[in-house]
Amino acid sequence: MASTKRGKNRDGRMSLAEHFIELRKRLFRAALGLLAGAIAGWFLAEPVMNALRGPISEIAKQQGREAMLNYGSITGAFDLKMQVAITIGVVVSSPIWLWQIWAFFVPALTRKELKYAFGFFFTAVPLFIAGGIAGWLVVPHMVALLTSFAPTEDAAIIDAKTYIDFVTKLVIAIGVAFVLPVFLVLLNFVGVLSAKSIIGSWRWAIIAIALFTAIATPAADVMSMFLLAVPMVVLYFAAYAVAWLHDRRVAKAAMKLEAELA
Repeated sequence: MASTKRGKNRDGRMSLAEHFIELRKRLFRAALGLLAGAIAGWFLAEPVMNALRGPISEIAKQQGREAMLNYGSITGAFDLKMQVAITIGVVVSSPIWLWQIWAFFVPALTRKELKYAFGFFFTAVPLFIAGGIAGWLVVPHMVALLTSFAPTEDAAIIDAKTYIDFVTKLVIAIGVAFVLPVFLVLLNFVGVLSAKSIIGSWRWAIIAIALFTAIATPAADVMSMFLLAVPMVVLYFAAYAVAWLHDRRVAKAAMKLEAELA
């Protein structure tokens, strides 16, 4: 009698209890990765804070005023350093916890689903990074413009936690926005959305992009909106091009099958 793999039944499937054991193992490894990343983030927090403090320093040079970050409580500096360290830890350890999530779900996927998942993952990650970089590039413009409304005789004393939260949320929001075209392509590949529907809604898509960039850049800085909107519009039409090529290939395969059956 043929032996079965450890942790699996004779038909190759895991029981519910074995699934929970596997999940616990993956979560434990992911938690260790996050902990190691947070420890590394503690030592990297200072240079990251110096980089985040850069736009504030530019205010003093360009506007000729005193500008600084302010900690509103005794534990404010420690709390903020912990927040920055954990954020860095999540980013630095992302290959570890993403791999653990991936390794848990991959055995349940078919070959076709696995191919789509690979394509989505290795396309979405670079786009998210590109979106984060774009968000970081517009931060100095937004900070300079927003603080320029204060009278020149006043000092710009900015709450440190509020400032870090503002920058973090902006970068993450723009990173996620850059990934949305990949969802359009994924919906097209699974047959939910056609390329014709994507291009038919291009006007609404541009309006939505303009509204998003206006909300993401509350300073209403034209340069910041331009830096965000143009790549998102390009990505939208790139998603249409990929969907069009896929629909064309599917249509040709269907016609060929019909001809063979006839």
